[in-house]
Amino acid sequence: MNRGSTGNLSLRLQHQGRPGMLITPTGMGADDLQAADLVWVAADDNSVVGDWQPSSEWHFHQAIYRTRTDLHAVLHTHAVHATALACLRRPLPAFHYMVAVAGGDSVPLTPYFTFGTPALSDAVAGVMADRNACLMANHGLVAAGATLAGAMKVLLEIESLCEVYLKALAVAEPALLSTAQMAEVIDKFRGYGKSRRR
Repeated sequence: MNRGSTGNLSLRLQHQGRPGMLITPTGMGADDLQAADLVWVAADDNSVVGDWQPSSEWHFHQAIYRTRTDLHAVLHTHAVHATALACLRRPLPAFHYMVAVAGGDSVPLTPYFTFGTPALSDAVAGVMADRNACLMANHGLVAAGATLAGAMKVLLEIESLCEVYLKALAVAEPALLSTAQMAEVIDKFRGYGKSRRR
């Protein structure tokens, strides 16, 4: 979903008994990336293990992990539709029930801050305190999950929803689900797809 060297991903991971995260290096595209290129960043003092500098966005990955102990994977993309909505400086509202995949009744939008700055990191961690995704104004999408597969599921769903929302906006302002309707969806999602018949 990224082009060139944009976007990044991280996984919460201990190294020699120390908490931290494994993250993609800065300026390296996915096509060139090898497992040995990943960089480990310590949670306590931000020391780095690896041959490359960590992603310029490592600050907000670390901030999310500090804020949300239940999350173990963070993805950031400049996917076309999510980024287009972020450039309109619009959050993704409850126009469709699947918005609840982000953990609430909307995908919030942070104000614009320069990439790689503490201000952006604080803004992202703040809105993701109770969400698994957010849009960053004039920038892109962040999605997270308990696993890498879970984070990817959130990312793909939000990108798809952004595409539908933008198409709906081209015709008219979409009708939104109520807070009560979204609360019902969120409640149903808690046990959805997790029970075996036998």
